[in-house]
Amino acid sequence: MMGKEPETMLRFGTIGTGWIANSYVDGALDSGLWQLTAVYSRTKEKGLAFAAPYGVKTVFTDLEEMAATDKIDAVYIASPNKLHIEQARVFLEHGKHVICEKPLSAHAKDVAELQALAKERGLIYLEAIMFMHLPQRKLLEEALKKIGDISVAKIDFCQRSSKYDAYLAGSLPNIFNPALETGALMDLGVYCVYPALYLFGKPQNTLAVSHLLASGADGSDIVAMQYPDKLVNLVFSKVGQAGANTDFQGTNGTVSVESISKLANISIRYNNGTVEEVCGKEEKFKLMGYEAKDFYRYITEPEASRAEYEQCSALAYDVSVYMEEIRKLANIRFPSDN
Repeated sequence: MMGKEPETMLRFGTIGTGWIANSYVDGALDSGLWQLTAVYSRTKEKGLAFAAPYGVKTVFTDLEEMAATDKIDAVYIASPNKLHIEQARVFLEHGKHVICEKPLSAHAKDVAELQALAKERGLIYLEAIMFMHLPQRKLLEEALKKIGDISVAKIDFCQRSSKYDAYLAGSLPNIFNPALETGALMDLGVYCVYPALYLFGKPQNTLAVSHLLASGADGSDIVAMQYPDKLVNLVFSKVGQAGANTDFQGTNGTVSVESISKLANISIRYNNGTVEEVCGKEEKFKLMGYEAKDFYRYITEPEASRAEYEQCSALAYDVSVYMEEIRKLANIRFPSDN
């Protein structure tokens, strides 16, 4: 999946060998801006299996060794949430740019610390959240302007985990293990929090409740955000599958979004019953390719992209702060909270 080669390609390594890492790598290669040159895995066998389809020969099982190599300019981190901060720190300290899967951390102080470290070293430290990098975001903003004053927004991401049956059978998959700082909020809720804070800012008041599983992980959550002129309701779950869209209700109509994470199938239904289609959907690797393109641009055009990158960094920190607030309100606890 290689695109047209630019004058200067950047080399990157990947940490994590799951499907999400495949999607990011495919998107990065499709952009034509990146070359995959190294893979890290805890086991050589998994690393080689992931690397082989991409023709990559360099596989690391030692993180420090990978961070010190001159074979990469940047790293993409897609490991369990608990490992994100320490792994990112290692690469930043070795002068490598970092794009890390959401959430950057369960603790905002860690995010602030690494953002400061990256700034001090002249590096890019970016959260891999599609919402901030999709061109569909601008289409959504333009659509919202057409429906007048918004009084209610319902932002929904309920997707039954493929690991839920294993959990019900007595196993403890990573996604339902609080020790790894996972659960519905950290995995899916972040996709709801991002557009809420980006579009409307921090609310005056927040109410949050969770359905906690026996493992201690949150299986599903509801967050009510109160603003002076509107209510925003976030619903997310790892144990149920929703058929309802996200929608924004305005005085002139409603904007519906079939997938808030992918900003897919956006439409406007006006009060007179007419429907305007705004955009359809794209393949996942294409969506993640937008992240890779912006990551490249922030590195290679630092002055031209500074304001945009700083906006991403500021929002990443604000999201981390607000998600900590939600966890406290909803009694979602991790061992690291102590």
